[in-house]
Amino acid sequence: MKITSIKTAATVGHGMHLWVRVSTDAGIVGTGECVHGGKQAIAIIQYLEEKLVGRDPFAVDAIFEDMRRSHVFDGGDAGALITALTGIEIALWDLKGKALDVPVYELLGGKFRDKIRVYADCEVSPGMNFDQIKGVVDEVLERGFTALKIDVDIGAYGHRESEVAHFEKDRFNFTANQWEHERMVSLVDMVTRAGGRDIDVAADVHTRLDVPSSIRLAKALEQYHLMWLEEPVPAENVDAMRTVTQSTSVPICSGENLYLRHGFRDLLEKQAVNIIMPDIPKCGGLSECRKIANMAEIYYIPFAPHNVSSPVGTLASAHVCATVPNFLILEYHWLHRDYWSTIIQEKTDIIKDGFIHFDGRPGIGVELDEEVGRQYQYPGTTWFE
Repeated sequence: MKITSIKTAATVGHGMHLWVRVSTDAGIVGTGECVHGGKQAIAIIQYLEEKLVGRDPFAVDAIFEDMRRSHVFDGGDAGALITALTGIEIALWDLKGKALDVPVYELLGGKFRDKIRVYADCEVSPGMNFDQIKGVVDEVLERGFTALKIDVDIGAYGHRESEVAHFEKDRFNFTANQWEHERMVSLVDMVTRAGGRDIDVAADVHTRLDVPSSIRLAKALEQYHLMWLEEPVPAENVDAMRTVTQSTSVPICSGENLYLRHGFRDLLEKQAVNIIMPDIPKCGGLSECRKIANMAEIYYIPFAPHNVSSPVGTLASAHVCATVPNFLILEYHWLHRDYWSTIIQEKTDIIKDGFIHFDGRPGIGVELDEEVGRQYQYPGTTWFE
């Protein structure tokens, strides 16, 4: 079996969702998804296609490493090139699973668990009052989730017609003033009161604080026993992250903007975080993220992947989560977004009562519905041409 073509399509969702289709001379096709690569990832895949036509699609790791190493001077350590290769890699695993008539998790070593716990990322903002927040939390509970995440940084949302509408954050200054600090703490307080003991809560700061502000916030949040505080400072300064982590009993989680296992090395070796969260359809794909998870396992650090993908990328990530011992929980970022269950041919929600259950279907296990996808086609892109 040989690769005959690699084509892309893109839809609007959480930014651009890039779909990668690998076709073969045996008529077997694999589909992958990658995120946050932008239109440059499309151009990269178009460039790589001629280098991959004729290759054995089963040699997934060899193809990934060959393309990465041969383009080391073109961004082979991070960024759009890695994200583009990730989309190809996921498509190859899907193709291989279909060809061998087995789910991807069997190709990755088999399952540690039969179901994958998922948390809901909620659109709860600092401009909401308690009744509004309780409405969102109640919806999450009614849908069977046992965990959720909120964005507590003031800069995450616009706040027109709310009590925080007057606040203008200096986006270059990471120091939280007293009002901003109190508002973040108040938001966590309202969410945890609304959910009670029925739900775990994580809080995301999107790297928008400096070290003193992060420490101050983390200490104030210790009383709420959060699942984690996410990326209080940028992950690129591992020593700064470690300072925050060592200052508090609140678990610190980071890693959504890192690439490859090399990008996680210092974070893990210095134990600068308590939980890691690589974005699997962005930072290197299924095989690479298993390696990242296994590196983390050496330090007894849980693996809780960041995820903004559609059901295709989400289920691909779930296959990795099933095959590593230190999996904690996987993100679901489509609680209030369009086309979650309609973008796949199966027309079903892959999440049932807060868990993803595997049904044994070969490959990733779901197929893109192109007719629906075209309705959300990303402007200025082609459709598998």
